[in-house]
Amino acid sequence: MNPPRKRRTLRLRTRVMVFFSLTALTASLGLAVVTFATSRSFMIDQRQQTARTEAYTNAKAVRDQLLTGTQFNVDALRTESGGFTVLLLGDRPYLADTRYSLETFPIELRLLVDQGGSGQQRYEFDGDPYVAIGINMPAADAQYFEAFPMESTESNLRAIATALLAGSGVTILFAGFAGAWTSRRLLRPLSRVATAAGEIASGGLDVRMARENDPDLDRLASSFNEMADAVQTRIEREARFASDVSHELRSPITALTAAVEVLDGRRDDLPERSQQALDLVVSQVRRFDHMVMDLLELSRIDAGSSELHREEVDPRELIPRIAQRYGFGEVEIDVATKVPPLVRLDKLRFERILANLLENAREHGGGPVRVFAEMRGRQTLVLGVEDAGPGVARGERSRIFERFARGSAARHRVGTGLGLALVAEHAQAHGGEAWVEDRPGGGARFMVSFLEVT
Repeated sequence: MNPPRKRRTLRLRTRVMVFFSLTALTASLGLAVVTFATSRSFMIDQRQQTARTEAYTNAKAVRDQLLTGTQFNVDALRTESGGFTVLLLGDRPYLADTRYSLETFPIELRLLVDQGGSGQQRYEFDGDPYVAIGINMPAADAQYFEAFPMESTESNLRAIATALLAGSGVTILFAGFAGAWTSRRLLRPLSRVATAAGEIASGGLDVRMARENDPDLDRLASSFNEMADAVQTRIEREARFASDVSHELRSPITALTAAVEVLDGRRDDLPERSQQALDLVVSQVRRFDHMVMDLLELSRIDAGSSELHREEVDPRELIPRIAQRYGFGEVEIDVATKVPPLVRLDKLRFERILANLLENAREHGGGPVRVFAEMRGRQTLVLGVEDAGPGVARGERSRIFERFARGSAARHRVGTGLGLALVAEHAQAHGGEAWVEDRPGGGARFMVSFLEVT
C-alpha cells in the first residue's frame, strides 16, 4: 500500500501575506461598494430632483400661457441641452423637436398621465439614459412631458467607480507589502530558532539564543535555551559514559588478548575440540578489541578532541602504501591523471577511511577488486573502493553509514558495525561525504569525497 501523499501547503510567510491581501481586498471592496451605492443613490436622486423642479417650472409657464389665452409658441419651451419636450393639448401634440414624438416617452408614464396623475421614470432611448417627467394639467386640458439626459450623471458615476477600483488595487498592494514586512518581522525569531537548531544539529552544542525584548518571544528563547542545555547535558553524559566504558574495557581486553595469544601459540598442545573453541575465542576477542578501539575513536570525535590536521601528501604513493600495510597489496589501484601530485589531507583520517573501506569489502563484499581516486571539480577528491559482492539494497544505502547498522546481506557476518560510521565521520571532517552506489558488472562501489584538497 502506497503511503498517503503529503498535502502541499503554502509557506507561513506567504499565508500571512495572502491573509493581509484578502483582508484588504474584502475591506476595500466592501467600502467601495458601499461608497459607490451611496454616491449613486445620492447623485441620481439629486439629478431627478433637479429635473422634477425644472419640469414643473416649465409646465407652470406653459399652463399660465394657456390659461391667459396668450398665443403659445412651443419653440419657446426652455429645455436642457440634450433633452426634449412634448406638449399634448387635447389630442394635438406640439413638438419642440421633430426628432422626438410622444411615443419617445415610456408608455407607463404616458398611461399614468392619461389617468390624471403625474410622475417620473428613468429609461433609455437610443442607448442613452434619460429621466422623463410627465405632468397632467387638467385646468388647461393639457399634458406636459419633458426628458432630461442622465449621461453626465452616468459618466460621473463611472469615474467614481474607476477611482474606487483603483484605490482598492492600491490598498491591496499596500496590504500585500505590509503583510510581507509583518511576516518577516514575525518570522525573524523563528528563523533565529531554526538557525540555532541547525547549528546544534551540526555539532555546535554550545549555541544559544539571545534574549528578546518581547516577553512572548523571550519565553520562546528561554525555552529553547533550556532545551538546548538539557540536550547538551544528555549528549555529553552519554558520550562520557561511552568513553569511560571503552576505557574501562580496554585494560581487561588487552589482558584477555594477551592470554588468548599465549594459548593460540600453544594450540598444538590442545585437543582438537579445544582448538576449535580456542579459534572461536580468538576471533571474538579480536572482534571485541576492534570494537572497543572504534568506540574510543568515535568518543574522541564526539568530544571534539580529534581535530583535522591537513598536510600535503601524494595520493599515488599513499594509497598503495596503505593497501599494502593492511594486506591488500594485490588490489588494482587506479589514480586518475587529473589528480594533482600533492593534495592537502589529514593523513591519519585518510588512512582510516581507506582501511575501513578495504576491510568492509573483505568482510561483506567478497574482497576489494579496485581502488581508485579521481577529481570532481577543481578542489574535490573522490576516493572509491569497488567489490564484487552482492551489493547494497537502495533502501539501506544511507542507513549502513550509521553506527552499529548492518545491511541485510551482512547481517550474519563478522564485524562491529562501526567501520562505515567512522568513514562517514572522517569524510564529514574533511567537508565531504560518504555514499555507496552500484558497481557496473555487479557489486558495490563505496565513495568518499574530500573538499578543498588543492
